[in-house]
Amino acid sequence: MLVASIPSPPQGVWWLGPVPVRAYALAILTGIVVAVLLGQHRWEARGHNREEVLDVAMWAVPAGIIGGRLYHLTTDWQTYFAPGGRGIIAALSIWRGGLGIWGAVALGFAGAAVGCRRRGIAIADFADTLAPGIVFAQAIGRLGNWFNQELFGRPTTVPWGLEIDLAHRPAGYTQYATFQPTFLYELIGCVIVGTILLRMDARHRLVPGQLFALYVALYCVVRFIVESFRIDTAHHFFGVRLNDYTALIVGLAAVWMFRRIGRRAAHQPT
Repeated sequence: MLVASIPSPPQGVWWLGPVPVRAYALAILTGIVVAVLLGQHRWEARGHNREEVLDVAMWAVPAGIIGGRLYHLTTDWQTYFAPGGRGIIAALSIWRGGLGIWGAVALGFAGAAVGCRRRGIAIADFADTLAPGIVFAQAIGRLGNWFNQELFGRPTTVPWGLEIDLAHRPAGYTQYATFQPTFLYELIGCVIVGTILLRMDARHRLVPGQLFALYVALYCVVRFIVESFRIDTAHHFFGVRLNDYTALIVGLAAVWMFRRIGRRAAHQPT
């Protein structure tokens, strides 16, 4: 039987007595666990102590979560702090969604740099080791958007259209029932990027730092494509979403860094 549409989960939170268990939080936590476990395996394969990954993660993970939330609040501040906005409590409620990947990677990298320095680890080697796990974690994290029925794309009639409950449809789209499943597009894209990184790392002799730069560049391509489908509220400049500009600028910077690292290594004496 052919798939007519993709249903959205009927709920995104379950209660264990007075304690809420939220699917969004579970998706983020599962992604972190996968990234750490894969990172430990790859770090150990490179001849290092696998426990060092967990030590550095204690710095990187909280910093990444803070960075992701700060980016979200900065780029969508009116939702929380403009007159009639949701307020400070909603701004702090990260379990309801709202972690900007750009801020998460930037501040998470800074946190990792602190952890690496404390352990005497080269940040470039560590970043390359963790890169595949990070993008697989992003894929898993997108399941949280599915449960929250958020960040979907424009209306569609394709067989894989995502069913969205009336309460979650934005103004002007209440008459539509199915939308582009952008969570799924980004999930698939991230899995492809992670697979490419693993294969590149296994088959090519990259200079330390290049694999992480490649991760950033490839993810920016995925994000640029996914943004073209989305209809959620976003800042626009000259008709283009802010995240498109971010993906373009960060992606070009990552390509430049990839080439720069390679050229610098080629000119070093052997």
